[in-house]
Amino acid sequence: MNKTIRRASVFTLLLVLSLLGRATWVQFYDGRALADDKDNRRNAIETYAEPLGNIIVAGESITGSARTKGSDLRYKRTYTDGSLYAAVTGYASQAYAPTQLEGIYQDLLNGTDTRLKTVMDTVTNERAEPGNVVTTIDPDVQKAAYDALGEKKGAAVAIDPGTGRILAVVSTPSYDPSSLTDANTAGPAWKQLNADADKPLTNRALRQPLPPGSTFKLVVAAAALEDGLYASVDEKTDSPNPYPLPGTTRYLDNENASAPCADATIRTALRYSCNNVFGKMAVDLGQDKLKAMAEKFGFNDQAQDVPVRAYPSVYPSDMDESSTALTGIGQFDVTATPLQMAMVTAALANGGKLVSPHLVSQITDSGGDVLENYDDAGAEEIVSSSTAEQLESAMRTVVEEGTGTNARISGATVGGKTGTAQHGENNSRTPYAWFTSYGKADGKEVAVAVVVEQSDAARSEVSGNGLAAPVARAVMEAALGK
Repeated sequence: MNKTIRRASVFTLLLVLSLLGRATWVQFYDGRALADDKDNRRNAIETYAEPLGNIIVAGESITGSARTKGSDLRYKRTYTDGSLYAAVTGYASQAYAPTQLEGIYQDLLNGTDTRLKTVMDTVTNERAEPGNVVTTIDPDVQKAAYDALGEKKGAAVAIDPGTGRILAVVSTPSYDPSSLTDANTAGPAWKQLNADADKPLTNRALRQPLPPGSTFKLVVAAAALEDGLYASVDEKTDSPNPYPLPGTTRYLDNENASAPCADATIRTALRYSCNNVFGKMAVDLGQDKLKAMAEKFGFNDQAQDVPVRAYPSVYPSDMDESSTALTGIGQFDVTATPLQMAMVTAALANGGKLVSPHLVSQITDSGGDVLENYDDAGAEEIVSSSTAEQLESAMRTVVEEGTGTNARISGATVGGKTGTAQHGENNSRTPYAWFTSYGKADGKEVAVAVVVEQSDAARSEVSGNGLAAPVARAVMEAALGK
């Protein structure tokens, strides 16, 4: 064989080996990345080749699947009462990435979760029958919250303090997830929802921290009692009225100028929502102690999963004393979600112990066998039982005699705290109305937090008692069977 042929043969062999090497590399290394690529339509075709598993509320599916026409995506997701449960389910779309429970349990619901595979599935490499997600939502409580919020822009969360089960998660205005499920029609709906100034796709219950206003005074009071700054909620405090903000020429005064807030007890200060008392208390405690207490309740937690990841509620750091005073009334840079404030109230209503809040009870395979159970959630002591009992009592005073009278329920023990949070430049924008509360009756109990961002009420009529407390009352009545 002459030299030219020999060289050509070697070169050709090297080309073949290079092609084989590259093919092997693509198949065994790049294959998974290519398969998982969001632009690989085969994934969508496979996902929607069969009906998805379902999300369950009180034994009933609130999701389903329907055959499509004229598409290689054979099935699309459907929703029962989609707007009512949108803050729980999120959406599973042929065009967009899934969200909320649909996103977290995507593999379970489409049958690719390895825990679903039978021996035969493994042998045949077939996709397993999809599993189901069983939620903790109580449909009556969910509907009560949704109906009570109505046309208001806001959110509500309800938790069973003893079990940590989340009974309701509502965000308004809502949207119908069904409008986003079909790839052929999802585009216009997506554009319209994202162009809406009221942001219906935002889950305000879990993912929009706002200044909590005076509801945060519960955290301050808990810190003061735990620290021993005051021995009880009925001990007089050292609180001038108005309170001069340290290092400034400004004063922290009260909405109700005639309220008995000078040197008021914690009970009286919660009853009348005395800013001077809690501003002074925050400075006396110092930001480090106050931050430590806030974090015990869940503030600054970057991984607050229920299992949907909630955005962190924030208690700030590195402040001067005047800013620390403002945090004592839930202002400055303090923010909280309704979930977070419901957690504060749940811990106080449960003897000082916070049971991890969770939205999912269990996940199952197609036959109903449990793959994972979440109802054995652990509890953590946040404050002593003595502190919890005292603040429970003070919160009852707020509802029975103070600023939260619109939350009263006949035949039930109810405690709460109002909040009206200022925001905007020079507090120019309409305040947020908050109410956080607990209700107990006939062996049942519930903790609720409500925020109303916007309503048709005049600015002068915006208050936690006026706007948020009636919503909380409706939610508690549903939870307690009242």
